[in-house]
Amino acid sequence: MEENSLDLYRQTPIRYLGYANEVGEAFRSMIGNRWVKFSYGVATLYVLADTTDKSIKSYEANLNEKNHLYKVAFTTSDTLTWQLLASVAIPGYTINRVCAASNYFLKKSEKLPKNARKWVVTGIGLFAIPFIIKPIDEFVDYALDNSLRKFQP
Repeated sequence: MEENSLDLYRQTPIRYLGYANEVGEAFRSMIGNRWVKFSYGVATLYVLADTTDKSIKSYEANLNEKNHLYKVAFTTSDTLTWQLLASVAIPGYTINRVCAASNYFLKKSEKLPKNARKWVVTGIGLFAIPFIIKPIDEFVDYALDNSLRKFQP
């Protein structure tokens, strides 16, 4: 990949498709499980598209090198693992738990009607998304740097 080339999946608004499941989790109490599953499908398609893109670029960049297929396999597994953890699993679980905890504590207040509570929980979930992204990305980088990436060719 060229040094100055734009990464479609990480440097453009397409990146936001990777956050679809967090938005789905924030709206879970209002939209139901079917739509939450759909949001995970959108995020997973984003992950697969980015993985495919990085794999093709690695294949083209390493075609004439020794062990080029090993390098492509590494790029594929690294991208897929990173994206599944940093874009789908950890943030989805985090927003799910933030919303569940918010709902639990707001239920204790009998002054807030159920419909209003759903909107407040959704708002808290949406508000939390920008604050969890960077720490989760950094954690996943750290975890992969100290595990999978030790085998980088």
